[in-house]
Amino acid sequence: MNKIGNPGAALGGEKPKDTRKTALAIWQALGASRRVLIVTVLLSIGSVVASTIGPWQLGKATDLLVSEGFSMAALVRQLLIVAVIYLVASLLNLAQAWLVNELVQKLGRDLRGRAQAKLSRVPLSWFDAQLRGEVLSRFTNDIDNVIQNLQQVASQVLLMLLTILGVLAMMFVLSVPLAIVSITAIVISLVLTRLLTRASGPQFAAQWRETGRLNATVEESFTSQTLIRVFGARSRIEARFAEQNAALTKASQSAQILASLIQPVTMFVTNLAYVAVVVAGAFRVLAGGLSLGELQAFIQYIRQIGQPVSQLGSMVAQVQSALASAERVFELLDAPELALDDAGEGRAKLAVTGHVAFEHVRFRYQADRPLFEDVSLEAQPGQTIAIVGPTGAGKTTLVNLLMRFYEIDAGTIRLDGTDIRELPRSALRSVIAMVLQDTWLFTGTVHDNLAYGRPQSSREDVIAAARRCHVDDFVRTLPKGYDTVLENAGAALSQGQRQLMTIARAFLLDTPILILDEATSSVDTRTEMLIQQAMSELRQGRTSFVIAHRLSTIRDADLIVYMEAGNVRETGTHDALMARKGGYWALQRGGNVAPTA
Repeated sequence: MNKIGNPGAALGGEKPKDTRKTALAIWQALGASRRVLIVTVLLSIGSVVASTIGPWQLGKATDLLVSEGFSMAALVRQLLIVAVIYLVASLLNLAQAWLVNELVQKLGRDLRGRAQAKLSRVPLSWFDAQLRGEVLSRFTNDIDNVIQNLQQVASQVLLMLLTILGVLAMMFVLSVPLAIVSITAIVISLVLTRLLTRASGPQFAAQWRETGRLNATVEESFTSQTLIRVFGARSRIEARFAEQNAALTKASQSAQILASLIQPVTMFVTNLAYVAVVVAGAFRVLAGGLSLGELQAFIQYIRQIGQPVSQLGSMVAQVQSALASAERVFELLDAPELALDDAGEGRAKLAVTGHVAFEHVRFRYQADRPLFEDVSLEAQPGQTIAIVGPTGAGKTTLVNLLMRFYEIDAGTIRLDGTDIRELPRSALRSVIAMVLQDTWLFTGTVHDNLAYGRPQSSREDVIAAARRCHVDDFVRTLPKGYDTVLENAGAALSQGQRQLMTIARAFLLDTPILILDEATSSVDTRTEMLIQQAMSELRQGRTSFVIAHRLSTIRDADLIVYMEAGNVRETGTHDALMARKGGYWALQRGGNVAPTA
């Protein structure tokens, strides 16, 4: 097929990052769960209030201990109050963490579901422009990274922010001068954190971009091991992998080094503030401006605020990483979609006879590269149409347009007189069975693979289709027959056996239109003869489009269409086209149409 991807549509292009837009997209993705988030905020506030007044109440216990009228009963009562306060804080914190976990995991489930649904709505032209491994990386690695980081951050950041605010309030209650010293340290820490964050953000984006590229290379090398070894390309693949691996390592190191500086820098500033508070507070106690218990409470507060400030700085790096991955996920979710014409999508078949007409069809994969400029073709119900031509002539494109894998630019394709653009894609495809040159089998039983298009098929129907396509013979030699599980795309079967299974799968659909795109190219001559017999029976009463190079496959077609450079050059029977001595005749003479063995 003459298929040209659109590089401009590819994911992962370089462009300015908008973290606010990405954060807003995450907020919108939470949907109804935002109400749970509100409850989480309330629990966090309760937990912070309890943990904030704890040191204050403990300071009162210290003052009772050193007071002249010391009372053990009063001390025990005060300590019980402190214990209850901390118990309440822990319980509220536990409930908040549980709700955050549920919230974030639900977000991950929804993002994976939306990504899976998205892949069924984007046009095939979008897939043409993507690296499969890169898309898979967004689907798995990036979503996992978003969820893991949000899981860790969401349950702690809110608590930390509220703790900082609550502790600052208590500091001002106890001593305004010492509180000002603490605020100065916090401001310095935040400024330094901001500088390091701005430097690390682009590095995290580069890290996940390089991860996607590396995964694409790994996926390609994994699925093409045979070809890589046949062509001796292992050294080239290893060199490309090493280059991308080094780029990923460099980006990851830069991001992590900058991120790892945040916590030690904030801890250093916090420790300086702690020393200043202890020294200044001691002088205030000696001067009578502060009680010993109040100083103890203030020291606890400076420690209490130091931990969230330093951790908040390190968590900023996690937020940067999550936003970088989230942006890649939402790029996938925002990819262009097919026009919505499948409302009430179902697989109920249309009542059609199979009359297909291409009327002055114009189509280009790219605007500046002509392909179909004026293609007209008609297939009567029950006819077999063989489509031949040199590589790149547009043969596969012709049937892909009929399937609406791509939308035409001008002209009309009609099915029984109805413009196929007026039909839901699902309804249109329900009356067409298609067999490609590339076989596709999934991990599952032989029965499930054969019944893929009609999962409700009975065992008897599956076996009947298998017999007509000469699949039953070799299936019965498998360990569990039709219940044998095929793995690794049916690697245990030969190429010909896999091709026969895909043909049987299409035959089981029993559709009025059949498309065979080089369906017999991987089958030996003897097996092909058996398939030809089955195909001859199955084509009765069906409109069939056959793309093939073997003369034995096409010579008995009702109509042979010779295409060249995206145009229909000749139509007619085999004998008529050979007598004309035009492009079809030259194609056969040139050996592109192989003679019958």
